[in-house]
Amino acid sequence: MLESLVAAVSPLNLALALCGVMAGTIIGALPGLSATMAVAVLVPFTFTMDPASGLIALGAVYTGAIYGGAYAAILVNTPGTPAAIATAMDGFPLAKSGHGDLAVTLSCLASVVGGLVGALALLFLAPPLSQIALAFGPVEYFWLAIFGLSLIATLSAGNTLKGLIGGCIGLLLSTVGSAVVGGDVRYTFGQTQLLGGIPIIPAMIGLYCIPVLIDLVIRPEAHLERRSERMAGFRLIEALGTVWRSKFNLVRSAVIGTAVGILPAAGGSVAGLVSYAEAKRSSPESERFGKGAKDGVIASEAANSATVGGGFIPTLVLGIPGTPPDAIILGALLVQGIRTGPQLFTQQGDIVYTFVLGLIIATLLMLPTGLVVGRYAFRLIISVPKTALAPAIALLTVIGSYAIESNVVHVLMMVSLGLAGWLLARIGLAASPIVLGLILGPIAEAGFVQAWLIGGAQGNIPAMFFGRPISLAIIALILLTLVWPLVAKARRRRLEGAGSNG
Repeated sequence: MLESLVAAVSPLNLALALCGVMAGTIIGALPGLSATMAVAVLVPFTFTMDPASGLIALGAVYTGAIYGGAYAAILVNTPGTPAAIATAMDGFPLAKSGHGDLAVTLSCLASVVGGLVGALALLFLAPPLSQIALAFGPVEYFWLAIFGLSLIATLSAGNTLKGLIGGCIGLLLSTVGSAVVGGDVRYTFGQTQLLGGIPIIPAMIGLYCIPVLIDLVIRPEAHLERRSERMAGFRLIEALGTVWRSKFNLVRSAVIGTAVGILPAAGGSVAGLVSYAEAKRSSPESERFGKGAKDGVIASEAANSATVGGGFIPTLVLGIPGTPPDAIILGALLVQGIRTGPQLFTQQGDIVYTFVLGLIIATLLMLPTGLVVGRYAFRLIISVPKTALAPAIALLTVIGSYAIESNVVHVLMMVSLGLAGWLLARIGLAASPIVLGLILGPIAEAGFVQAWLIGGAQGNIPAMFFGRPISLAIIALILLTLVWPLVAKARRRRLEGAGSNG
């Protein structure tokens, strides 16, 4: 371990970690340029490096990109990456009220703590925790997706029905194209461009960014409120105090993010939403969520950053990538001659421990990097006039949608969904439930169909869905999520009644 630490703090590896975090943060902040894209672009450059150094560079870019998505989520209400969806729910309202610099600082601190928890879990708990991923079958992934969809009831501030309608719209959009299992073609209307379905990134950019652009143009007031003429761009002391007061929420969210990261196909978006919902459920000021709650930003960012370390656990120990960036990094490992498996930590421990310790160092470097980048990003967004800001954001949305597959159809999808999202927002249907349904729809469909086929072959479909311990635990969480808002509302009415009588 000591030799690996010495190797991790070598000048070359430190420089790679710093440059990787900086590049990842900037790429993640640009809508459409996801963590997957950032890692994929860097992979060819690592083939000439020492395996440990190449892995450190990839891990640093990945970590920085997941965090970088918070900037666009907070400052322009457009998650730079899917992992930052929950961050926008309270980050942008905070920015609108003149506290964007505080929200950016909180996201940086929470991301560092969450990343450290995930990396430490990878360092000390990888083999036992990897067994959790093996215990999940198709039916567990189905119930996990339903659990994510049930969070809509918690995330929909003020109107659960409209949130559920939005989730159903997202589920309907997720069925466009070829079926996940079986390959049946649905809802393409004869258009070959829709065979691959509606891609997540263009849909997310359109649903989140286009409504903001339209509002920028039609509303006369400033995009973000300016509290004073001289603004530092970050508020470290105040943010440290806030994080300390929310330390339980911070640690809980990081643990949730690590656990969700271990599960293949779940990823940072699910982790952020689950942690956000749990933070809202347990908060004495739950009515503040969606209106600028600091705990919402902390929960989301701690969780999505923790998925980086959590996702590496099944990737390294089982060879099962937890997220698309993990899959790319797994490919880079194989090219380097590194064989993943339970014996990896003993047979090639020098490389693995150097990489994990380098990932921890990169996460620590994210603090000064994030504060510096956040300072200038905040000052830029708040000082640029709307006449220049709107065209710049519009250009980034087009580039981000086109760059994924160099496909003009994706740009048209982005614009169409954005206009539809703006119209739906006029009647109270928010973008987050729609995006959540679009992300979780394929996971739920694949798990349901596979579980149904397996249960049918065994002659006992009900036992397949309701007879497994993990499934029963997830079902209990779903029921708790759906019932808790009603219980909290009844308790609040009872307390208000007692107060009025007193």
